[in-house]
Amino acid sequence: MRRVVGCIGTVLAGALVVVGLGWLLHQQPAPAQGAAVVTRGSVTTPQGNVPHVFIHLSTYPDSMAGEHGAGGGSQPDWVSYGPTTGLVVPAHALVTVTIDQYDSGGEVTNHYFAAVHGTVGGTETVNGQTVTKVNPNKIGHTFTLHGAPTAQSPIFVSAPLPAVADDATPAPGSDYPKPNVVTFSFMTESAGKYVWNCEFPCGDGYYAKFGGPMSTRGYMSGTLTVT
Repeated sequence: MRRVVGCIGTVLAGALVVVGLGWLLHQQPAPAQGAAVVTRGSVTTPQGNVPHVFIHLSTYPDSMAGEHGAGGGSQPDWVSYGPTTGLVVPAHALVTVTIDQYDSGGEVTNHYFAAVHGTVGGTETVNGQTVTKVNPNKIGHTFTLHGAPTAQSPIFVSAPLPAVADDATPAPGSDYPKPNVVTFSFMTESAGKYVWNCEFPCGDGYYAKFGGPMSTRGYMSGTLTVT
């Protein structure tokens, strides 16, 4: 698996990073909604009986399996999420996200993002095991959901996705190794438009650690529209 991971200076505060990236992501058009989101009935929560929405995504070491098609689009070597990065969910719903993480990784620049934040119970499951954080030296990507400061309901969710070993062999019938499967849930509130991205820098070139695929929708960044 190919990926470009560089070291940048220590991030002073995770909140400053995500707000800055939130502004960048709002400047780009969002891709169409894909088949990654399914609503399956309702569920009883402390907030009452609410819709239960399921999102299934994957992270890849290239863009061959995402929304760019088998050819990988204009940047086939860029790491990416798939099958889509434009997500639409209802307001006041429980959202359960499952991510199949196929990429390798390394030490996350800011160890804050090795911990779970904003999920139900402050936890996620990794291959069926419930955790509150993962090894900061073995991060593949993160799913970090946030919004620029506006009047809409605040949402901040960050789930670390453990890396697959660099020398992992491809799974039978696949170009990718067996993934680490991460699942977590969070609640939406009122309607609004939010952005999400990876907080483990895997951009191309020294000045693009949080640029390139990191800040480009359709790769390691996307939108969550709460309707």
